[in-house]
Amino acid sequence: DIRMPYKQLQVRNLKLSDAGVYTCEYGAHKVRTSLHIFKLTISLDGHFLQNEVPELILMQNSSGPLPDLSITLFDSNNNRVTPELQNKSRQKYVVSLKKLEAMDSGTWVCQVHSDSPLINQNISFAVKVLGFQNPDLERKYATVDSTVILSWHLNSQKIKWKEGFTGQLNWKQQESANAHELLDFNVTAQGQLHETKKSSSFLFEIPERIPESTIEVRLPKVHFNHSGQYQCQLEYQGRHAQSKIELVVMKVSANPVGPLSRGANMTLTCQVSGPLPHNAYLRWERVNGTKMDIKSSKQREVKLEVNVSAAGLWACHLIEDSDRKISLHYHVEEAPAWINYVIIGASVGGSLLAFAFGCLCIISGISWQRRRQRAKRMAQARQYLLENKTCQCQQ
Repeated sequence: DIRMPYKQLQVRNLKLSDAGVYTCEYGAHKVRTSLHIFKLTISLDGHFLQNEVPELILMQNSSGPLPDLSITLFDSNNNRVTPELQNKSRQKYVVSLKKLEAMDSGTWVCQVHSDSPLINQNISFAVKVLGFQNPDLERKYATVDSTVILSWHLNSQKIKWKEGFTGQLNWKQQESANAHELLDFNVTAQGQLHETKKSSSFLFEIPERIPESTIEVRLPKVHFNHSGQYQCQLEYQGRHAQSKIELVVMKVSANPVGPLSRGANMTLTCQVSGPLPHNAYLRWERVNGTKMDIKSSKQREVKLEVNVSAAGLWACHLIEDSDRKISLHYHVEEAPAWINYVIIGASVGGSLLAFAFGCLCIISGISWQRRRQRAKRMAQARQYLLENKTCQCQQ
């Protein structure tokens, strides 16, 4: 297209083959302009899932010898990114970037530089990373019978990713255990998430829809066996991304169960359902007690016992990096006085009964021994009389 009135030539939808020398002739005058063309392409059309590695291809074409280029990349936060150069020729440069995170979404800049000829060209390109804004591995703590909400925050609304992906939420107690699908979801044409509950054997709820693209499950009353790994997985064009939340549940118990009588002992046990990080441990302490009433586990131990000889309120804490994550209390009640008297009376009565039973056994044994000796003497006497009668008859 010729743009008037300055006789400008406009070449639209440039291709690499459009590179070359363009000459403008006006009478005896000639003006030559060299057009150098770059073409930047990004793999997967710039649509990625988190932890995927994009690949950039930069190609150039010119009428003269192709210059040796230096390439500098800046991410969406204007931070310089050091690429890994995979293949380089004067015409084609292939570079791969780091694994992407959800926060990498936005407009990136490829800065192209050459000293001869002098080239300083900035080429912008869009990167969309669909993924979770959660940490790579999130750990959540809960106590038995409490309510827990597990949330996965997607960035689909933020990057205006309308449709085309689906996902599911799975749960398993251990890494090697079988996974149970709790729910699946997809995005509608209006960009809204639609969730469907899949499991009927697991007690959980789907909270009401909240703003933003958030996947949530609510455990209204946590059981000890509800612990384990909850993994939310995305699927887009046959590729997958996932985010995991590890739920650790704490419980306490007492042996024996019931009020603590005077002079007796009780063992309190605090236990968590899964492995702890290296900087976490359990600690028993008596509320308003002394330092003597504190007992801590070794790091990463999942069970801690403490012997109690006095009534009071005891608390078990899960501590990670000097921060109390969760606490669970157990109130040791003192048995009423009449129970102590009953126990003392039962003990004394039992002792007296045992003593009386022992005496009875001794008396019975002596009587039985006497009766046995008397019977033996009578048998000897009858034998003697019988022998004497026999002798008289023979005379």
